[in-house]
Amino acid sequence: MLSGVVSTLGPVHTPTGERPPQRAAGPRVLLDAAALTGCRRRVHLDHDPAAADAPRALPDPAIEQRRADAAAHRARIGDLLAGAAGAAWASTWPGGASGPPSEGEGPWVSRGERADRTAELVAAGAPMIWGAVLPVDGDRRGTAELLVRGPQGGYVPLLVVRRRITDPGGGARTSAVTDPWPEHAAEDPHRKVRSQPRDLLALAQLTRMLESAGWAPPEGAPRVGGVVGLDADVVVWHDLRAGHWPGERSTLDEYDARFADRAAVARAAATGAPALAEPSRITECRRCPWWPTCEADLERTDDVSLVAHGATSGLLREIGVGTVAGLADLDPAVPPAALPSPLPGPPFTDLVALARARRAGLAVARRVPRVPVPRADVEVDVDMESFGESGAYLWGALLTLPGGARDGDPEPGYRAFATWEPLPTRDEGRSFAEFWTWFRGVRERALASGRTFAAYCYNEQAENRWMIASAQRFADVPGVPGEAEVRAFVEDPCWVDLFGVVSTWFLCAQGKGLKKIAPAAGFAWRDPEAGGENSMRWYRDAVALDGGEPDAAQRDRLLGYNADDVMATQVLREWMSSDRVLEVPLVSELAGPS
Repeated sequence: MLSGVVSTLGPVHTPTGERPPQRAAGPRVLLDAAALTGCRRRVHLDHDPAAADAPRALPDPAIEQRRADAAAHRARIGDLLAGAAGAAWASTWPGGASGPPSEGEGPWVSRGERADRTAELVAAGAPMIWGAVLPVDGDRRGTAELLVRGPQGGYVPLLVVRRRITDPGGGARTSAVTDPWPEHAAEDPHRKVRSQPRDLLALAQLTRMLESAGWAPPEGAPRVGGVVGLDADVVVWHDLRAGHWPGERSTLDEYDARFADRAAVARAAATGAPALAEPSRITECRRCPWWPTCEADLERTDDVSLVAHGATSGLLREIGVGTVAGLADLDPAVPPAALPSPLPGPPFTDLVALARARRAGLAVARRVPRVPVPRADVEVDVDMESFGESGAYLWGALLTLPGGARDGDPEPGYRAFATWEPLPTRDEGRSFAEFWTWFRGVRERALASGRTFAAYCYNEQAENRWMIASAQRFADVPGVPGEAEVRAFVEDPCWVDLFGVVSTWFLCAQGKGLKKIAPAAGFAWRDPEAGGENSMRWYRDAVALDGGEPDAAQRDRLLGYNADDVMATQVLREWMSSDRVLEVPLVSELAGPS
């Protein structure tokens, strides 16, 4: 089942099959489909005139870059479809599929002009309409990368997104990208649908707008929509009347309820009525421009969501525990009877301890007197750098020899195995092969000499994914291991995920990411802007992904960032193995009621 993102107040559901009115009385507020899967408080702030001067985060270059990458991806798909469709193709953009003209190429076309052009093409019965802008419908607006005319007349929407929309398996209904007609879809034995609620709700919004405009297929016709994803290999078709949501609700039913709720939130904000959504910390907050405003509000009120995120904070508020202090004063051994068990997040005992740690200003607390960390005579720290879904361009390794060096051992220290050809590239296979050949050699030499061996990373999901994927994609490249060898390694106890060690033996009041935990061990990154999001921007410059000359300084910056990451895991495990960790209070020592 699919589940949506819910903030302080959950979505309000209407009975199945009952469609709410298009718009209630009051001022118009225009909502894109993105509002349906995001935070309700953000919808409020986006429409509250009083929030116009409230603090906001600076624009995130990584988010802006992802938007630019998504636009380039859409343009590529548009060019592909235009070439295949021939006379069936029509576009609202003056330059065809590629979108707005570049500077000096022609006049800019406004949204209103594109909406007029869309209406003209619909009236003419165009088989395909690229870059469609639908008529504003009550409080909603929307655009579709493509509208395709159905066999019974009317149009169905198609989205182009830059994320994966299928997984290996079977059961998805697909058609070829160059054959984007729902009547040509068939069950795919090689792909299953990857859950993407935002795509389904976006298709539902476009479908409702097409219905209101009189542009949808006849009432009895299927209500479907298509999505082209990052791989751009197929169109995945979704039945919007199928019961994919909790309670067997259809996507259209779920959409109608969510839209009515979000529109009410926005209208209350626009009119100065009592707010229907209050601030509450959720995962989305990390990248929300309104976080500085919400954080200040939450800190001022000592809101319980600073510790108990998401749905758990709502459950605590319902029983009268609305602050961190109130949570910290509870008995961790006696959960309130009104709370469900288990809670949707951390167990109740941990929540109380987290509240007490926050009150004490602690980043971490120990669960046990001594932290068990696997150690070995020969140790290698590993960190991989990837560029989105395009591939892994850098494998960094730090070799240390706690058991002492032997003749023939490689020199201890940091090594980088990289490709600086822009991803995707076959040279990625060469760099991975060089890393694995060195890595395998270190391990085999250690074991052959009777020594123990361990390799470390922080949160193994990324490294495991790209090691296995590299073995699969570059099986014909000399030095690349077989998939079975890689899978055997990642399942071996010698491969230690320090994220798992930290999660098991520490309580982390400020997050479990390496950038949050390593400073507790005394480590600091040399680059003040070190971070995964920023590294994406550095990589673009390092390989001249956007044209021009490769920036050697940014390559050095990436190597330094990667070297610091592996040194951070080394420092972290040595700290956990030392007496210095005893300076961290035990969870049982955290102060109780104030």
